[in-house]
Amino acid sequence: MRVWDVNDGSTAATWDGATLPAVGDDSIEAVQAIPVDTFERFFRAEVGPVQRSLTLTLGDADLAAEATAEAMARAFARWPKVSGYDNPAAWVHRVGLNWATSRWRKRRREVLTDHEPDRSLDAAVTADPELTSALARLDIDQRAVVVLRYHLDWSEADTAAALGIAPGTVKSRLSRALTRLAEMLEDPHGRPA
Repeated sequence: MRVWDVNDGSTAATWDGATLPAVGDDSIEAVQAIPVDTFERFFRAEVGPVQRSLTLTLGDADLAAEATAEAMARAFARWPKVSGYDNPAAWVHRVGLNWATSRWRKRRREVLTDHEPDRSLDAAVTADPELTSALARLDIDQRAVVVLRYHLDWSEADTAAALGIAPGTVKSRLSRALTRLAEMLEDPHGRPA
């Protein structure tokens, strides 16, 4: 990893060839004091699963990549605290999802242009186009629960923590989502059977 000062007094870094956004800390020493080896292991193990789960949840590979980079940069800036969490990957996922949701809200307020963002899913993320289509038609809350529980194989508790909801809410959203998915897969046009 390489860390450097940016003209505005903040710090930025590159990790595995990717540039992490600048963090708003005036002191480069604060970033250099982060235990890099533990973050590096975390980053290498979790960046792929977090990005794939955000891609499935958001339905937009480009937005998921940006959200993952932003969330990892925030985790890096707060690593001494984040590393103490029971599931730091859940924290990163939630930060990425929150960041992307905020981004969507900002986009809705902007004037529409002729350019549409690429909303395609990475082929490596999903192999079943019918399931991908049905998943994309779920609302984002239900989609997030399905992705975290089945794609990442997280427990109800980890899913609840990542989404900031109660475990009972995870169960009810998952139940409704699975019922809806079953209906959509019986009738691919999404009409109730």
